[in-house]
Amino acid sequence: MYSRAAAILLFLAGAIDAAAAPDFFPARSGRADAPILDVYSSLDDPLAQPLIRGFQDANPDIAVRHENMLTGEIYDRIVRETDAGQKTADFAFSSAMDLQVKLTNDGYAQPSNLPLSRSWPAWANWRNTAYALTFEPAVFVYHKPSFVGRKPPSTRAEFVRFLKDAGQSARGRIGTYDIERSGVGFLFMARDQEQFSDIWSVIRAMGEAGVKLYATSSDILERVADGRFLLGYNIVGSYAADWAEHHPDLGIILPTDYTVVISRIGLVPEAAAAPELGRRYLEFFMSAEGQSIMARELHIAAVNPEVAGDNTASTLQDILGAQLRPVPVSPGLMVYLDQVKRARLIARWKDVLGLR
Repeated sequence: MYSRAAAILLFLAGAIDAAAAPDFFPARSGRADAPILDVYSSLDDPLAQPLIRGFQDANPDIAVRHENMLTGEIYDRIVRETDAGQKTADFAFSSAMDLQVKLTNDGYAQPSNLPLSRSWPAWANWRNTAYALTFEPAVFVYHKPSFVGRKPPSTRAEFVRFLKDAGQSARGRIGTYDIERSGVGFLFMARDQEQFSDIWSVIRAMGEAGVKLYATSSDILERVADGRFLLGYNIVGSYAADWAEHHPDLGIILPTDYTVVISRIGLVPEAAAAPELGRRYLEFFMSAEGQSIMARELHIAAVNPEVAGDNTASTLQDILGAQLRPVPVSPGLMVYLDQVKRARLIARWKDVLGLR
């Protein structure tokens, strides 16, 4: 059962945050005075293009200006432009779940009451304003040749036992995110603390094994793929799947005790210059057509329950059930932005890892 889930995950490929100049897509109709949809997104331009093409196929009289930005830059720019009384993007799409919810909570996003709003999964919709549009599990990754003849850990308890049994052979060969530098790493750690009462035994075992810490997924995946590392803990599954497609020695495990799932959130800013265009793009993102493009061409699992196939949240939930723990789109995400609580969690994490 779990091997099928891991195979499905191999089709999930994520987008890496990277700043870039705006990319302009003229209206298909050739209309010179076409209205322009402005998008701020953490989705790389090559991955955004299939969605933009699909949207313009259905809306040939609309031009699109897509600006690829870091997640923090998206938040800062929307706040800065709004507070200055200026217009901002018509649609914002970001993997920073906490920052997108904060925009919503602080009045920088407006409701989008769409036909699909009622049927959208409850965990993925907050106040018909912030919508989770992707479904991306956190996984363990492992170096396949190092586990010939033995089963890689598939739970956190097995992860701890493996590190203790492996001893010196595993020392310095485990990787995970540096939660002080990685936003997604911090989010995973915070969720682990909520989901697993014995999570600190996992952190302690990694510290005793000389765990290596990184800000990006690629740094960890590269080292697991080439055998320098045996294991990677809590890696975004879409990034892992992308690497596994090109590096056959990289294996993926969806942890069977529980699997945290994160999402990228779409919203229409309050100060959007053309909110009706932003809502039209959001509606396309949520539609069966848009979600199918995302699953088929971007290789990111679809959330829309009407979309069929292996690369969907519904299929993964059918296979894994309660094992999956999606991070709800809710004000609870803003807890992770509280600087006092954040500092306290990081301090304990460092202490248990033995970094102080």
